[in-house]
Amino acid sequence: MKAVVHVQSLPADDARSLADADLPEPSPGPRDLLVKVEAISVNPVDTKIRRRKAGSEGQGVLGWDAAGTVVAVGAEVGRFKPGDAVWYAGELERPGTNAEHQVVDERIVGRKPSTLGMAEAAALPLTAVTAWELMFERMGVPFGTQGRPATLLVVGAAGGVGSIAVQLARKMTGLTVIGTASRPETRQWVEAMGAHHVVDHSRPLEAEVRAVAPEGVDYVLSLTRTELHYPALVELLKPHGKLGLIDDPDDSIDIRLLKRKSLSLHWELMYTRSLFRTEDMGEQGRILDEVANLVDAGVVRTTMRENVGTVNAANLWRAHEKLESGSTIGKVVLEGF
Repeated sequence: MKAVVHVQSLPADDARSLADADLPEPSPGPRDLLVKVEAISVNPVDTKIRRRKAGSEGQGVLGWDAAGTVVAVGAEVGRFKPGDAVWYAGELERPGTNAEHQVVDERIVGRKPSTLGMAEAAALPLTAVTAWELMFERMGVPFGTQGRPATLLVVGAAGGVGSIAVQLARKMTGLTVIGTASRPETRQWVEAMGAHHVVDHSRPLEAEVRAVAPEGVDYVLSLTRTELHYPALVELLKPHGKLGLIDDPDDSIDIRLLKRKSLSLHWELMYTRSLFRTEDMGEQGRILDEVANLVDAGVVRTTMRENVGTVNAANLWRAHEKLESGSTIGKVVLEGF
C-alpha cells in the first residue's frame, strides 16, 4: 500500500524528513477495523512527533485524523461492518493515517456524517473529541442553559480545536462565547463559527476581554501560547473559574497564582483513553457519533479550510509547513492517494 513515512527529524524548511513508500497492508486484531483511508487532516501533534524524533533511524507512519471506509473487521468487532463510512483520530502508539490502509480500534471510531464528503469529515475528529472532552468532561461545562449565565473565553479560536470549540459552546450551551483572533481573516472565521464577541490576542488581552466582559470570565480554553497569556488569564477568570489547556507551556507559568481565586486547572490529551486502555475508552466513539448527529442536523459545520491535494510526501510537507507557520485557519486536509 502507498504511505508517507517519517524518515528523520529536520528543520521546518527541509522536506526530506517525509518520504513516499510502499508498505505491507496491515491486518486487523480482534477489536480492530481495517479502514481504507480516503482523506486525512493535519494537526499540531503531527509536527510535534515529527520534530521529536531527532536522531532516530526508524521509519514510521504519522497522522491522527481520517475518514474512510471499513474493508475488514476483527473477530470481536460488533459496531461496524465492511462498507461502513467512518471517521476517527487514531492512537499515538500505532501507525498513523498517512497510509492507504490503517487498523484502528473500533472503540475510538464513529460513523462518518452522511452530509459531509470524506475531506470535509477528516477535518473534525481529533479536534471535536479534544474540544468535547475538555469542555464537557474535564471542565464540567453544563449542556443547555441550565445554571447561571456564564462566559467562556477561547484563546486561539481560529485554529482547529478553537473552531469546533466555539461551535459546540455556542450551539450546545448557554455560555456567552468570546473568541480571540489577531487578523481580519481570522476574526471573520471566528465570527462565522458563532462567537458572540471576537477580541485581539495580539493586544493586551485583559483590556480586550474586559471591553466586552467587564466582570471577567468563568471558563477559559487556552489553546495556544498559554505562557504568553497566562497572567492575563488568571486576572480575567472570576473566583472559582476554570482554566483548560491543550498546549505545552514552558516553565514560566506559576500555578500558585491560581490559589487566591481558587481557580482550577484542567489539562486535556485526547489520547489518554487509548494510551491507558481505560474502561471508558469507547466514550470517544460515542462522542464522534454524537458530533456526526450534530453535523447531519446542521448544528455543527466542517472546519476544513484548505484541501492541498492527494496524500503524498510533497503535499503532506506543505501541510506541515502551513501548520508550523502559525497562520492556519481551521483545518488543512488531503484527500486520496
